[in-house]
Amino acid sequence: MPLIELETQINAPMERVFDLARSIDAHMKSTEGSNERAVAGRTTGLIEVGETVTWEATHFGVKQKLSVRITEFERPHMFSDEMISGAFSSMHHVHRFSASVEGTLMKDEFHFAAPFGFLGRLAEGLFLTGYMRRFLAKRAAELKRMAESEEWRCYLTSKREKGGDKQAPTGSDSK
Repeated sequence: MPLIELETQINAPMERVFDLARSIDAHMKSTEGSNERAVAGRTTGLIEVGETVTWEATHFGVKQKLSVRITEFERPHMFSDEMISGAFSSMHHVHRFSASVEGTLMKDEFHFAAPFGFLGRLAEGLFLTGYMRRFLAKRAAELKRMAESEEWRCYLTSKREKGGDKQAPTGSDSK
């Protein structure tokens, strides 16, 4: 089973990066190249533990669906999603966030397995792992761009960020 590991340094507070990474709307914007959109489950806003989302996208010229469930959630340090149904035999994506001198270090750990036994393993080695690495790197670059600009405000508009929730400030997600 291939493992893709990516690290992205983002000059923004950890809470902002964490929430952007779980924003359904930011996800759709960051994956426009594959026309990815949420069609079932949580289809907008910030996904939470136990929730599901079904993505519809075009990859390799084929429209396909992938449903995932958020199985772990420790705001603002990590969350993970696992495939319920879709094109892979299995898929598990762990998103990790840690504070750094420059802001936030975002780490992606993406485990997946292609179907069809030997042919699937051959596809993983020949092109699928590279394709998925590029897809995840492009998404990470888009999240970085959003978090480091004012665009993040388009996706993170909760009561807390608008001052409606009287939660104690953490000191790191105010601008």
